Amino acid sequence: MVSETRAGRIANRIREILSELLIFEVTDPRLQGIYITDVRVDRELAFASVFVSAIEGSERKDDVLAGLKHATGFLRSALAQKIELRSFPKLRFNWDSTPENAERIEKIIHTLHEEEEQKKSAKSG
Repeated sequence: MVSETRAGRIANRIREILSELLIFEVTDPRLQGIYITDVRVDRELAFASVFVSAIEGSERKDDVLAGLKHATGFLRSALAQKIELRSFPKLRFNWDSTPENAERIEKIIHTLHEEEEQKKSAKSG
């Protein structure tokens, strides 16, 4: 069992290298335009939960997760070559809808601000 700090450092390193692999080495068209939002490694280093999202949003979720499942062996092997660990964690890919939710919330806030401005201008005019 490793400390939380070490697990965090390993997770950050996995995120960095995995991002580079997805940009420069993975040729699967299903994995174009995706990005890693977070990586969490358990303290036993058995699993690394990788959270991903796509520029287009959740409409590509199934394709992206299928592409990642197909590429898991290659990605885990490439990561194990670049990060020296006694036993490399198994990769679990999860869809992260946080960027989409944040965008939706920003639009709502923007709409509320516009309505407030319209009310102010209507009162003064």
